[in-house]
Amino acid sequence: MNTNMKENNYSRRSFLRIVGWGSFFATLGISSVGFIRFLYPNVLFEKPSAFKAGTLDEFTIDRTSDYQVYENWKAEHSIWIVREKDRIYAVKARCTHLGCTPNYFADEMVFKCPCHGSQFHCNGENFAGPAPRPLDRCKIFVGFDGRIQVDKARIYSFKEFDNPGAYVKV
Repeated sequence: MNTNMKENNYSRRSFLRIVGWGSFFATLGISSVGFIRFLYPNVLFEKPSAFKAGTLDEFTIDRTSDYQVYENWKAEHSIWIVREKDRIYAVKARCTHLGCTPNYFADEMVFKCPCHGSQFHCNGENFAGPAPRPLDRCKIFVGFDGRIQVDKARIYSFKEFDNPGAYVKV
């Protein structure tokens, strides 16, 4: 054995002590980061459930039909505004079968679901396909400023279509 070589003075016990304390501090550091992250909650930023759709004068009906469907809010709010001769209501753009988004075909005056073939009249009543009930409607009312407001948080099923809030009388 060469006498010029330095001998390693570390014992097995001192090596395990260093590894143990290193593991302890690494765990403590990772746990501290997790704890600090826990103090800041996950926040989901969603659009407000209510929006202003316009004034009553903006929703006119064509003399040749009984219904007029406005698709201006389908992309942003998943809502169609339907105008009948004496009322306006907001139809939720979600199929009652499995929740797909139907499309409106103005030439046929029907909503058609692309997923499973459900079809609905302009007023949301189902007439073909597997959908078990008509399309839901959202709360609609005229606000203090005279503009129509739709609140998607309040849903009316077909049994509640005649309740106040499910439509605006024109």
